[in-house]
Amino acid sequence: MTGESVSKKFWSGNEIREGFLRFFEGKGHRRVRSSSLVPHGDPTLLFTNAGMNQFKDVFLGLEKRDYNKATTAQKCVRAGGKHNDLENVGFTKRHHTFFEMLGNFTFGPVGGSGRRSVSILQA
Repeated sequence: MTGESVSKKFWSGNEIREGFLRFFEGKGHRRVRSSSLVPHGDPTLLFTNAGMNQFKDVFLGLEKRDYNKATTAQKCVRAGGKHNDLENVGFTKRHHTFFEMLGNFTFGPVGGSGRRSVSILQA
């Protein structure tokens, strides 16, 4: 981002996404591509509805990645669920059926290096 784009009053969606991802890359996070809207190999999900879906097996301890911090711009579908606000789609400017969720994630044990607390402060 240039100094000019930082001082602009309004940022485009692309500028917001890129600024977010670059910020966390600068803090040592690995930029991870958006996963598919239809999760593969997970019978518990019909659609990707959260940025953390692609990391589910990492959080459950079933998979290990070659990085311990990640940042993503995950494409998602609002399909209902526990915090269902599907009935608000189309009635407010912030409820859409298709959206991107920006996220930063830290994997591994809590404590020790304090990685999670630092990531929380960066967020």
